Amino acid sequence: MLKLIIGNKNYSSWSLRPWLALRMADIPFEEELRPFIDHGSHDTFRAFSPTGRVPLLVDGKVEVWDSLAIVEHVAETYPALWPADIAARAYARSVAAEMHSGFSELRNVCTMNCGLRVQLHHRSPALERDLARIAEIWSTGIERFGGPFLAGDRFTVADAFYAPVAFRLQTYGIALGAVPDAYAARLRALPPMVEWYEAGIAETWREPDHEAEALAAGAVLSDLRRTA
Repeated sequence: MLKLIIGNKNYSSWSLRPWLALRMADIPFEEELRPFIDHGSHDTFRAFSPTGRVPLLVDGKVEVWDSLAIVEHVAETYPALWPADIAARAYARSVAAEMHSGFSELRNVCTMNCGLRVQLHHRSPALERDLARIAEIWSTGIERFGGPFLAGDRFTVADAFYAPVAFRLQTYGIALGAVPDAYAARLRALPPMVEWYEAGIAETWREPDHEAEALAAGAVLSDLRRTA
């Protein structure tokens, strides 16, 4: 069976992506959670991951240590992770790759922290550009392929790669417009997303760097996480 090693569900957006893709496709796998507890835990993670990061997929003797590479590897056996239609598949691959390599301002300012509600101090032009591009991707995909997901009527890798943004919008109180906001709510309502969120806010681990990033972004309005 596949084994997926992930980080804290409260923090780890990159872990969420392949985890959600596999869950939504009903692909069996074993989950192993390794929490970030001390400044990212890079040295500790190096014991099992060549990059010192998660997620990491173990498929027998094969190890895959990048989120996009993980879903591509699994899609060799389970091609339904991507859309069947060639145009929809091209769109899904393109927007997933764009998320994988871009949106640095959103990542840096609005770090994923499922259990917090934060009022941003400031929305820079770079952040506004990232948010506008995400709204465009979501609206275009739904309009072009008919929804309710980005490349048609079925959840694919493209949706999994934007799922952490749905949590970020909730954390930082960001609205993108009627169509993208409805899509974000649709993602958050998916049963595996609800499961991930509830597990995330139940965690009692706190990692200093992730906590500092959220505090730097804005004023914490509420903390819904369980305390130790």
